[in-house]
Amino acid sequence: MKARVQVMLKTGVLDPQGEAVRHALGSLGFEGVEAVRQGKVIELDLAETDRARAENAVRAMCEKLLANTVIERYAIELLD
Repeated sequence: MKARVQVMLKTGVLDPQGEAVRHALGSLGFEGVEAVRQGKVIELDLAETDRARAENAVRAMCEKLLANTVIERYAIELLD
């Protein structure tokens, strides 16, 4: 089973990388971009075949390593 985890900064947390991308887009002539939030996508290949156990395992991975839950939120998508 595959899992995809999307990690983004929580609303209200300053995103300097996103701001740098927004500024660079404006410099390249892409006007009208008012905000950019940058995150990361992590794809996992899991040996687990039970969806509930896989989701619980990935959630534990996020809480312990993949996301800094103080400033980041995450979303898990299980792929068959």
